[in-house]
Amino acid sequence: MTEDLIEHVLGGRTTEVEEAVRKAAAAEIMPRFRQLAAHDIVEKNGPHDLVTVADRAAEAHLTASLTALLPGSVVVGEEAVHADPTVYEALRGDAPVWIVDPVDGTRQFVHGDPAFCTLVALARQGELLASWTFAPALDEFAVAVRGRGATLNGQRLHAGSPALGAVLEVATSHPDYTTPDQKRALLGLVTEGVAPRPCGSAGLEYLAVARGTLDATAFSWEYAWDHAAGLLLVTEAGGVQTTVAGEPFRITGGNALPFTAARDAATADRIRTLLRGS
Repeated sequence: MTEDLIEHVLGGRTTEVEEAVRKAAAAEIMPRFRQLAAHDIVEKNGPHDLVTVADRAAEAHLTASLTALLPGSVVVGEEAVHADPTVYEALRGDAPVWIVDPVDGTRQFVHGDPAFCTLVALARQGELLASWTFAPALDEFAVAVRGRGATLNGQRLHAGSPALGAVLEVATSHPDYTTPDQKRALLGLVTEGVAPRPCGSAGLEYLAVARGTLDATAFSWEYAWDHAAGLLLVTEAGGVQTTVAGEPFRITGGNALPFTAARDAATADRIRTLLRGS
């Protein structure tokens, strides 16, 4: 059934989506990288939540190109939802949904750090079908299709497992974006054999798990544009994702938080146990 759904919704357009993502980055993001003026940067909900002219222009570009590729589809983008929160409800509808984060890692982008990316995922009725993760300044492009695996620059991704007895490296929600309760849960990772650190671009942290250079993530927020593309990338590379309740993360929301994506089941179970404090 899933295979039929992918063919019905996506067809052979995987490479066309990749091209659309590359064009948006080339037209709207990279010309502004390290060229932003002060008036090009706006605080949305405080000094740690930034948006730039590149975010808005790239999302508009992708909205036009992706909906043209798949007539009848809709877009749930970070900036569109900020302007109108009801847009998020499309994730629960029947139409195919493009989930877009035009610049994931805006803080890095603003500071001239190349560790940012553009995230696009395609879903229908809450089920992830495919995802595209593009880090234009690093020249890295990862693609995942449900049931068909994941690739980075055309090479298959395999998350693998941490070495026996190795210290687990875990990227966690940045302290600037966590509540007191979430901070307490994440403090469970401060223990022997685990090395937590604040995350950068969520999309690139997921890519690191999928390629086996990071052992796990532990995130405490659930906006679909930050997680959809990366969660599919990790699972298609052989990794595992779970909430603290032991359930798969739902892009439609209502998840028990925090949640983790890890290289293998044993690592996911350990991180979940530590986050639960039991």
